[in-house]
Amino acid sequence: MRKPSSAGRLRAWHLAAGVVLLAALAAASLFIGVGDMTPAGLLHAREEDVRLLVESRLPRLLAVLLAGTAMSVAGLVMMHITGNRFVSPSTAGTTESATLGVLVATLFAGGEAVIVKMALAVACALAGTFVFMTLLRRLTFRDMILVPLAGIMFGGVIGAATTFVAYRYDLLQTLGAWTSGDFSAVLRGRYELLWIAGAVTLLGYLYADRFTVAGMGRSFAINLGVRYDRVVNTGLVLASVITAVVVVTVGEIPFVSLIVPNLVTLALGDNLRYALPATALTGALFVLLCDVAGRVIRFPYEIPVSTVLGVIGSAIFLVLLLRGGRRLGVR
Repeated sequence: MRKPSSAGRLRAWHLAAGVVLLAALAAASLFIGVGDMTPAGLLHAREEDVRLLVESRLPRLLAVLLAGTAMSVAGLVMMHITGNRFVSPSTAGTTESATLGVLVATLFAGGEAVIVKMALAVACALAGTFVFMTLLRRLTFRDMILVPLAGIMFGGVIGAATTFVAYRYDLLQTLGAWTSGDFSAVLRGRYELLWIAGAVTLLGYLYADRFTVAGMGRSFAINLGVRYDRVVNTGLVLASVITAVVVVTVGEIPFVSLIVPNLVTLALGDNLRYALPATALTGALFVLLCDVAGRVIRFPYEIPVSTVLGVIGSAIFLVLLLRGGRRLGVR
């Protein structure tokens, strides 16, 4: 039996340290909030403490972890199948298309039809992502940075159309709730759709090796016997489903799917078999940190996690660009 290499042991130690850090922060986050809940109250099974934990704090924690994990993995998959490190659901029109689907569902099925919202959000996210991929195949870019810029413009057009429709039907406030990621309204019974995103994330791990090969180019993948088109389409469906479920449940979460995969692959390389678990762990930790920060900066008031992520994520994204965006191309 071959012993693991030193690099493999180092990765295992890093993952173990990350899990311990995430567990410690997750436990601490359960006691941060306006409601008064203490470890002593839980140990003595005080009714108010147990109810607050079960109804609010624990569902919120699970929603944060699932959303951060899923969006990070979705970004990692899109980064590989498009061959560009700056392509993610937030820079390919996927998020904006999912929001459009939620708006259409609200117009025709009412605000409480969650299943209809999710179905239309997934359908619109898939349609928008495939349109972007079609444009990507037909256009030639000399600079890899222009690819996500084209995606941002494409998403901007969809976002503008969505805002116009929302304005015409007096749904701008409702639209604002979807475009601003926030976990403050998460309660038991209102986050469980995120388990779908978690299941799809596990499917991404099963396809990790194929996504890695597909990221090396069409001809290379075909020569190795990989069904390139099927693998790419599977990755697009995976990213679209995850994005739609997150938007329907907690709203748009910016930059996570963009910066977390970049930082992890810069450290560990482009093999998804190794990078995907670290990306999932880092994404969950990053979103949880931002959520906790939003709760404590202006306590007892709360800053939406999308605002905190927008500030920190944009700064990291600019650093990635300034430190050599051209060198960050996958191929």
